[in-house]
Amino acid sequence: MADPAPAVLIAGAGPVGLTAAHELARRGVRVRLIDAAAGPATSSRALAVHARTMELLDQLGALDRLLPLGRRVTHFTMHRRGRTLIRFDTNYREMPTRYPFSLMVDQVVTERVLRECAAGQGVDVEWGVELIALRPEADAVQVTLRHPDGRTEQTLAPWLIGADGGHSTVRRQLGMRLVGDSTQTWLNADVTLDADLSPDSNHLLHTDPGTLLLVPFPEPGKWRVVDTVDVHGADDPELIRRRLAGKIGRTLGRRVEVGTPSWLSAFTVQQRQITRMRSGRCFLAGDAAHVHSPASGQGMNSGIQDACNLAWKLADVIRGHAGPELLDSYDAERVPTGAVLLRSTRTATALVSLRTTLAPTLLTVGTAALRRISPLKRKVEGRMIRGFCGLGLAYPDSPLTRAATAPGSGIRPGDRVGCDARAVSAHPGWSALRDELADPRWTLIATPAAADRSGQREALARMERLFGAAVSVRAVGDSDGSGDLPDPDGALRSGLGLAPGDFLLIRPDGYVAARDRGPDRYLAVLEDCTLLPEEVAHARH
Repeated sequence: MADPAPAVLIAGAGPVGLTAAHELARRGVRVRLIDAAAGPATSSRALAVHARTMELLDQLGALDRLLPLGRRVTHFTMHRRGRTLIRFDTNYREMPTRYPFSLMVDQVVTERVLRECAAGQGVDVEWGVELIALRPEADAVQVTLRHPDGRTEQTLAPWLIGADGGHSTVRRQLGMRLVGDSTQTWLNADVTLDADLSPDSNHLLHTDPGTLLLVPFPEPGKWRVVDTVDVHGADDPELIRRRLAGKIGRTLGRRVEVGTPSWLSAFTVQQRQITRMRSGRCFLAGDAAHVHSPASGQGMNSGIQDACNLAWKLADVIRGHAGPELLDSYDAERVPTGAVLLRSTRTATALVSLRTTLAPTLLTVGTAALRRISPLKRKVEGRMIRGFCGLGLAYPDSPLTRAATAPGSGIRPGDRVGCDARAVSAHPGWSALRDELADPRWTLIATPAAADRSGQREALARMERLFGAAVSVRAVGDSDGSGDLPDPDGALRSGLGLAPGDFLLIRPDGYVAARDRGPDRYLAVLEDCTLLPEEVAHARH
């Protein structure tokens, strides 16, 4: 018996397409993944994997493979005229996470790990297969593919995801345009560097005029250098080597040795996005939908987050666990998120380039003040981290988010469920919640009711019977040690802000959809979040 046809065609096997393929396949959806390139990328591109992306990679099972291959960065240091002006630390105090750092790892390595994970789910990349045309139809997308031997293939794809980069064919075929602007032109150079710089920090060198941004690779002594002023000579590695050695040496006030660049690229800093990320049965994700300045390393991270957001929703619709209106929330959530990211990367670009006439003076005076006023420095560090780590992202205005009806000051609908590293390692309930977030289903977490606990247990058991294919139903334990999520000291309930009888409905990507109280509300909340429309209707009757 022949295998059923794939339900989703994904164009583009970079980190975005690989993540989408993995998350769909992990939920039992058949996927076809193609890429126009002859094989995996070999050149250096994105380096930084930020905290929120690491949380998502942990949920899909890839992070344990990736972490040992990267370098953890926890500082940002600024230099000028032979002086270290300031060294910023990380401040994740208001954004609890198991990963309070940025992981520097070559995108080539990240893609390799994701390919291995996708292959473990039965998804292999078809290299050299290019999407050259598409025609949307009512219930599918007519697609034309070109194979390496020149043969063309006509196929129907029930759903199509365009993860094919900034020059996306899918986007052009759909008639969508990236809207925004192009500003500065910068130069990337990957070099070995003997300069006695701390490898657990990014370094910004003010070179009067302009700046150099230095980002460490995992390999000792290897750095990505971004020059925001001198971009000519990208075809002359020796010229670039000598120029960088001079600029870095003058800024640090000491002689440095710079190796011949292993990779060079001059590029225009772009800040663009499309105004919608869905057209019928076609979706766009990653650079196909938005391109950013590399100043804060958002491109790959936001693309992986696009893929995670879309994949679970599309899988729920394909499997009949939700109505098709669930897919409208992809646009509603990720387009505004892209706009926020554009604003933050514009700010980061201005900080990195420091092109105004007053910038050198303000930089020196401002950093001196921050060094003297520790509380202000910590506040600035918190804002800097929030601007790029992705942990501050929330969906309070999403069509999937329901206003909290249970009183209290606990975690709010639309917020992500964060787990502090120390809490996860020390507390059985937090550790169990971390494992629960890796479940590809929705999660209903209920706290012990003040009264009628037997009625609550019966209601939870009924939810499990009716919706167990799409919803993981978990009870928080009490001091007696009962429950699926042990909480003998109440730390889990306190951390989540849950009073007796409260419950949370958590989406598969770890964001809270609803916060409510009482077992009589379980069914209504599930229905209100578009879950399982047929089963909900059956349950009501």
